[in-house]
Amino acid sequence: MPRYRLTVEYDGSPFRGWQRQAHNPSVQQVIEDAITAFSGETVTIQAAGRTDTGVHALGQVVHFDLTRDWDPFRVREALNFHTKPHPVAIVEAELAAPDFEARFSAIGRRYEYRILNRRARPAIDAGHVWQVPMPLDAGLMHEAAQLILGQHDFSTFRAADCQAKSPIRTLDLFDVSREGDRIIARVHARSFLHSQVRSMVGSLKLVGEGRWTPADFRAALDAADRARCGPLAPPDGLYLIAADY
Repeated sequence: MPRYRLTVEYDGSPFRGWQRQAHNPSVQQVIEDAITAFSGETVTIQAAGRTDTGVHALGQVVHFDLTRDWDPFRVREALNFHTKPHPVAIVEAELAAPDFEARFSAIGRRYEYRILNRRARPAIDAGHVWQVPMPLDAGLMHEAAQLILGQHDFSTFRAADCQAKSPIRTLDLFDVSREGDRIIARVHARSFLHSQVRSMVGSLKLVGEGRWTPADFRAALDAADRARCGPLAPPDGLYLIAADY
């Protein structure tokens, strides 16, 4: 039974997240329905990560098995036909090793958060950036981000309904830089807690505004208390960039 690996890009705006739900649209449902439409088989796909409502992806990785040995090129083309008109695109399709697991074989995930730091609202990128009108100090935000690299208890930056067994995670990279009127936060780790990136970025905004110091940001982490978290950044600016294997 051949196993297929997909690299998927999607606009998360119209979906209630990645995971299939009974009464709400999801990215998983769109892809599974497309697989059934071209192959006649009903499958449950697995992904490298379950993005939340409104979160986007440029490099989500998926795997599934089919009984028939389809050419990967035909799989990609058929899926892209059947996912229309939804904002979901199969960028790559390839045969994978029988033991490949999109989730459990991953050794890292890379996310990017995009802030539009200007007073004018976005005309083109509405729904795809977090517009923050007051000036932010990206250098200070980067300085603060460096204080939480490594392994820590991230309970402060963990959603209350997070189902992970442990709040311990290891941040390998957390870079913040300004590119014109945009501030980009790039975050790499083996795995993340529910809403961890949005929680960290929302708290970093307080640093950028001058309301928190970098030391305040680190103190919030050390408190291991969700009540010490800053405002949750909206999903609009968050992208799953890639999963590493």
